[in-house]
Amino acid sequence: MPVAIVARRLTTTNARIARAGGPGWRLLTPERALERLECGDIALGRLDVRPSLDGVDGSLSALGELAARGVRVLNPPDVLLAAHDKLLTARLLEGAGLPHPPTAVATRTRLPRVSFPAVVKPRFGSWGREVVVCNDDGELYEHVRTLRGNPWFDEQGAIVQELVAPQGFDVRVVVAAGRIVGAARRVAAPGEWRTNIALGGRRERVAPPAATQVLALAAARVAGADLIGVDLLPTSDGWTILELNGAVEFTADYSLGRDVFAAVADELTSAAHDAGGTAALAQALDVG
Repeated sequence: MPVAIVARRLTTTNARIARAGGPGWRLLTPERALERLECGDIALGRLDVRPSLDGVDGSLSALGELAARGVRVLNPPDVLLAAHDKLLTARLLEGAGLPHPPTAVATRTRLPRVSFPAVVKPRFGSWGREVVVCNDDGELYEHVRTLRGNPWFDEQGAIVQELVAPQGFDVRVVVAAGRIVGAARRVAAPGEWRTNIALGGRRERVAPPAATQVLALAAARVAGADLIGVDLLPTSDGWTILELNGAVEFTADYSLGRDVFAAVADELTSAAHDAGGTAALAQALDVG
C-alpha cells in the first residue's frame, strides 16, 4: 500500500520518515494528495500550525475528504486539531485525568482568574513564539492590552496557564502507533526558561523515565493519535504533560536503540496494514 505524508512544508523530519519508509512512501501537499491518492492508500496527516499562529497550516478538510474516499488516514483532522489547539488539548487531558497545568482563556473583554506566575501563549502556538510569563493581575492586564490588534489574539484569545516551575529542561517523547519510538531531553539555552530549539535550546539523548513513558502513551491514546510528540515537564511530585505535537519534529538524537525515523515508518506501516486487514475481514464477515 502506498503511504503519503500529507504536509504543507517539506521539513527534515518529513523527508527522513519518507526516506526510511522506502519506495512506497512519498511527500504530498494536501492538494496533491487529493489528486493522487486512491481508496486503499494510506495518508499520514502532518499539517502543522501556521507561522501566523492563527490556525493549522494547510487544509484539514483535505484529510477528511481523503478518508471519505476510502483512504486510510493516520492523524486525521480531529486528532491534529486537538493536538494543535492548546485549549482543546487542555480539556482533553483534564477530562482524562492526566496531569496538565490549569488552563484558562484571556480575551479582549475578559481576564481569567488564575494562580501566578502564569504563562500567556497563543492557542495555536509553536517555536516558543509569543510566550510570556506574567507575575500578577497587573502584568496580565498590561500584556493582554499589548495583544489587542494581533490577529491571532483578536480571533481566538490567548491561553493562560499556571507556570510549572522551570527546571531548565523537559523531555519530549515520540509515540507511533501506540509505541514509544523516540525521546530526547531538551535543555534551555543559558538565561532562557523555555526549552525550544528555535530559542537556542539543545537536544540530549535520554532514556525516558518510566513515568514519562506512561504519561506519553496515555496522552497519545486519549488523543487518538497515530504519530504524536508529548512534551513533559518535571514537577515537585513527578511529571506533567505540557503540550501535544501533532506534527512533531525530531532528529536522530531521539533514537532509542534503533533509528527513530525507521521506527516511525515501520510502526505506522504495520499498524495501517493490520487495520486494513481487520477492516477487510470484518466487511467480508458482514457480507457473508
